[in-house]
Amino acid sequence: MSMDFKHIAYADLNSPQKESYNFHKIAARLADYGFNCIPLNDDWLGADFIASHIDGKIFLKVQQKGRFEVNRKYCGKDLYVAFRSGDDVYVYPHDTMMEKLIEWGNTKGRLVETESWKKGGFSWKNPTKGHLALLQPYRFDAPSK
Repeated sequence: MSMDFKHIAYADLNSPQKESYNFHKIAARLADYGFNCIPLNDDWLGADFIASHIDGKIFLKVQQKGRFEVNRKYCGKDLYVAFRSGDDVYVYPHDTMMEKLIEWGNTKGRLVETESWKKGGFSWKNPTKGHLALLQPYRFDAPSK
């Protein structure tokens, strides 16, 4: 049987399909770094998936997002946040990043005083150069060919 599969257009996917697509893209990248990712159906303890490392020591509860985000509802839950930006994959400790953003934002004088912050948090579809500098230690590069 011959099948003629074609690449899909991400923009044509509905929201659940985009979430599944992003999970598999993130999981594939993390596999290059020795992680096995197990999706969760019930948002267990705030996590969308578990990432366990082959070293048997690292076990991450991961909240998957479609963009760079911090939100107070994730505070104190020992969660990591994973998102894709172009071909880059980032997985960062939520509370640590939130602290860094508050410190960084306060030096700019505008983060914690905004209405978005009062409502719970922030998200950025396109991280700024400043954000990318904060995110750099949490970037999982594609393997070199």
